[in-house]
Amino acid sequence: MQASTGQSMQLAQAYQHCLDTARNHYENFPTASKLLRADLRPAVAAIYAFARHADDLADEGDATPATRLKQLDAWEILLERCEKDSNIDHAVFMALGDAIRKRQLPVEELYNLIIAFRMDVTLHAYGSMDELLFYCRHSANPVGRLMLALHGIHSAEAKHYSDQICTALQLINFWQDLSIDLKKGRCYIPGEWLALHDLTTEALLEAQVDEPRFQPVFLHALAATRAILHQGIPLLPLLPMRLRLQIAATLHGGFTMLDKLQELESPLSVRITLGRNDWKKMIFPILRDSLFPSRAVSEHTHDT
Repeated sequence: MQASTGQSMQLAQAYQHCLDTARNHYENFPTASKLLRADLRPAVAAIYAFARHADDLADEGDATPATRLKQLDAWEILLERCEKDSNIDHAVFMALGDAIRKRQLPVEELYNLIIAFRMDVTLHAYGSMDELLFYCRHSANPVGRLMLALHGIHSAEAKHYSDQICTALQLINFWQDLSIDLKKGRCYIPGEWLALHDLTTEALLEAQVDEPRFQPVFLHALAATRAILHQGIPLLPLLPMRLRLQIAATLHGGFTMLDKLQELESPLSVRITLGRNDWKKMIFPILRDSLFPSRAVSEHTHDT
């Protein structure tokens, strides 16, 4: 009995560690907010902590690429162990393993995230939109699919619409962070888009492209992303109310960010975020689309 009590205390502490990790990182779009069912928040926090730490292994500090890849290999081994070993001595994987077993999470999506983190280490430019979408399928879409699984939603239709939303959010993050990523030697604008305007990835990375020349490419990126985000709106009627509120907020946050980026004259040098006033303006539309999701699908998709 004492051992069982001790294990329960350790597990509670492991989940608390993951919740603290989630709360200490700011994100533009809500990922584990109080809109979610209380009983699901610890599992969401475990997924977030797993991804957050792996992202840090791939992107933070001064480690060499070879060292980063080895660290990600070790992280993957811990993932393999936590599926079977409930006594694993690591807070994140103790909580994650428990969530996998209790919530029957699709573990392959967690492995997909690790594939994306390895790509972060080895691939810093993309030649085509197809290549970029391949990255999104591993970096962003798994999160949406895991969220659906937590709510017992497994239909191919729901997964498809979720993928559109997650891909669009990943792209929005890229366009929002251009001024940061380019300085780090990373270019997420597909080379084929740049070539249409006689530009190159190398010129962009070397800061040899001025804002006016880049603007048509940037506007094309925003339009393509907006079209993808629109394709995810039909997910709303397929969700329970609390999750629908969460996704409606995510959708409106995405569209609002696209609007703000479209007004930005210097995307290569300025980074913008959503502020409290932006979110206040979205309260009514979020509630409207949550209460009347079928109408939201009809109205929003008609705009495209």
